Amino acid sequence: MLSPLPDIRTLFRPLQPTTRGSEGQVSYREVMPAKDLQNWIYCYWELKTIGPLNDAFHYRVVADGCMDIFFETAHPEQPYIMGFSSTYTEFPLPNVFHYIGVRFLPGAFPLLYGIKAAELTNRFEALGNVVPALSKSIASLNVVTAGLDQASSIFDQLFLTALANPVRQPDKRFYEAVDLILRAQGTTTLNHNLGTGVSPRQLRRLFDEYIGDSPKTFSKIVRFQHILQAKPSAESLRKNKLFFTAGYYDQAHFIKEFKTLFGTTPAAAFR
Repeated sequence: MLSPLPDIRTLFRPLQPTTRGSEGQVSYREVMPAKDLQNWIYCYWELKTIGPLNDAFHYRVVADGCMDIFFETAHPEQPYIMGFSSTYTEFPLPNVFHYIGVRFLPGAFPLLYGIKAAELTNRFEALGNVVPALSKSIASLNVVTAGLDQASSIFDQLFLTALANPVRQPDKRFYEAVDLILRAQGTTTLNHNLGTGVSPRQLRRLFDEYIGDSPKTFSKIVRFQHILQAKPSAESLRKNKLFFTAGYYDQAHFIKEFKTLFGTTPAAAFR
C-alpha cells in the first residue's frame, strides 16, 4: 500500500481553533480515520450548533497546509473542497448548521485524485467541478441525519477504495522536501534545492502540483502551526521570545505573519 511519508502524523498536526465565543452553543470535534488512512487523512471533523443561535456565526479557519472536503449534512449532494490557504478564512454561517468534513494531510488529495493543487489555492469549489465521481459518491451516502461517528465509518470505506487505486504515484523528491520542512518545523533555509536533487524551479512545480503554493509559503504555515501546538501564553511569548527560536526576524514580523495566518494577534489568540 502507498505510504508517501510514513511518519507525517508525528511530524505535523494541523490545528484549528476552538469555537471560543459561541457560549457553548457550537460544537467542534474530530475523529481519526482508519489506521491505513492515517498518513493520508488527518481527521474527519464535525461543526454543528447545539441549538439555534441568536445571531449568525462566523467561523474562522486558520491556515493549516491541508485540503478539506466539507458539506452540510442536510445537503450531501453539494459537497465542497477547500484548497491550500495562505491566509485565514472566515465563513459566515446561519444560526443553525451541521457540517461534516475531511481534512487531508499535505499532498494527499492531489495524489489520490489526480488534481493540481494550485488550481484550488485560496478558494473553495464545488467538489462536483473538481472530482465528479467523488462528489457523486458523497451525495449517495446516508449522512443526512448521521453524526460524525457513523459518517467516519462510511468515509473509511470510501477512501480506502481510493487508496487502493490512486490516480498518481508518490514523487519521492516532493516528499523528501516535505519531510525536511516538517522536521525543521518550517525553519529550513529555502535558498537551495533542499537536498532533493531537483532545482528550485522544479521544486516549486512539484509544490504547485501537490500543495498549491511554494515551499516557502508551506514552510511559513508549518512554522505557524508549530507555534499553535506549543500553546504559549501571551506572557510567555513576551518573556521567552518564542518568535526568535521559530525563525522570525523580530516581534513585528512575527505578529504580522501570525495575523495573516490566524486572523488575530498572538496575544488575542492565546489569551
